[in-house]
Amino acid sequence: MIPANICHPESEPMIIGKQFAVKVNANIGASSLSSGYAEELKKLHLALKHGADTVMDLSTGIKDLMGLRNAIVRESPAPIGTVPIYEALDRAEGKASELTWDLFKKTVLEQARQGVDYFTIHAGLTSDLLPHAAARTLGIVSRGGSIMASVMMRNDAENMAYEHFDELIEICREYDVALSLGDGLRPGCIDDACDEAQYGELRNIGKLASRCFDAGVQCFIEGPGHVPMDKIEENQRLQEQYCNKAPFYTLGPLVTDIAPGYDHITSAIGGAQIANFGTAMLCYVTPSEHLALPDEEDVKVGLVTYKLAAHAADIAKGLPNARIRDSAMARARADFRWYDQFTLSFDPMHAYEVWARKMPENCGHEPAFCSMCGPRFCPIRLNRALQKKYLKQE
Repeated sequence: MIPANICHPESEPMIIGKQFAVKVNANIGASSLSSGYAEELKKLHLALKHGADTVMDLSTGIKDLMGLRNAIVRESPAPIGTVPIYEALDRAEGKASELTWDLFKKTVLEQARQGVDYFTIHAGLTSDLLPHAAARTLGIVSRGGSIMASVMMRNDAENMAYEHFDELIEICREYDVALSLGDGLRPGCIDDACDEAQYGELRNIGKLASRCFDAGVQCFIEGPGHVPMDKIEENQRLQEQYCNKAPFYTLGPLVTDIAPGYDHITSAIGGAQIANFGTAMLCYVTPSEHLALPDEEDVKVGLVTYKLAAHAADIAKGLPNARIRDSAMARARADFRWYDQFTLSFDPMHAYEVWARKMPENCGHEPAFCSMCGPRFCPIRLNRALQKKYLKQE
């Protein structure tokens, strides 16, 4: 799929799919308690600098949501995604009882006209699945899913996005907006993984995906979440089975629950694995996950971590040219071409700063060692004797 709204002429279309390089999404967005307009634009530019393939604006609770989103769309060559129910709830002044279908549809339509390239819509969360969610340890952890469930319970009604899905499809077809079929019941802890709430919603999403295909609307499927390592491949295979192999887009998954402050690592472990199994796009997780709104440093760390996880999966999948940069890095290391190593690094300035900070001042421009082993014990340097003897290299 190629998310590219006809009202987003600034975008540079890119493709998301199992047969292509694994893509990475970065979430940004202001909240009523933290960050603001200028800070979120800085995060956008930082995300783009560090290789975000798509960016989602998840802003809530500020006065000018539309103005911020317009600035983000206008300044981004990458596809922009949103979760329209956030703004719809803001317009309803936070009252689930006031969040009607007409208000939700109006919000979706206005965002489509503004140039948003894909919408996350939690239409697969149906009323029959709510009892299964209630039995969980953490219940519903998706913000959009919890809003939708609150509206359903408040009105004692079915999911309005599910009931009016054909109208959503019409809007998306008119503006060429892709649908990210959201997993409102994704597991929020290992204990809740792979239960009937999660898989029941996935079956519903598969049926909705078929309706998208029939209508000529692009879609991809959101996935978990928190999943133990032994269940990661199962999640990929069931998604392919239920959703006719529509592109899968996962938040990690996080493979353990005990690492607040380090969840970019726990999730990248799962992300690299599920991407190797066939997931098309990963949504980054930052060190602030479960703790706070990410700041600029969190955005950078999350993106670097996830771009590396995606790259590792591309190598494992055997994608053409995936290893070229790695091979060039190996040759640069063998020759002690330090500045080529920095250039080939994913974060060149960081690599240079670490190296320079710990090297002796009088070591020269391209020393044949680093501070780890020094000149006498460097195995790469000693390897030259091996090459000289057996490969006749000078």
